[in-house]
Amino acid sequence: MIARHWRGWTEVRDADEYESLLREKVLPTLRGIEGYRGGYILRSNGPKEVEFVVINLFDSLDSVKRFAGPDYSVPVFEPEARRLLRRVEPIAMHYEVRANTV
Repeated sequence: MIARHWRGWTEVRDADEYESLLREKVLPTLRGIEGYRGGYILRSNGPKEVEFVVINLFDSLDSVKRFAGPDYSVPVFEPEARRLLRRVEPIAMHYEVRANTV
């Protein structure tokens, strides 16, 4: 299994809208991709900005490529997300999941 990890930051005033976009549009769309196994949205509220860490789980790198394309290290954004994100990590990281204790 592969965990795709990415971080982005919003203004405090945009955080709830961005989280809703992830919950209501982005993650449900991913469910239709063969090999997608679910994801997590992590949120850390700061005084001036809110950090989001998004972790999506896929069966394999081939499954990741079905989502992100051949240059799979490039983050994928909905147009609405571009408007809400203040800054972003330029690269999505990928990790082999070695253990699951859940």
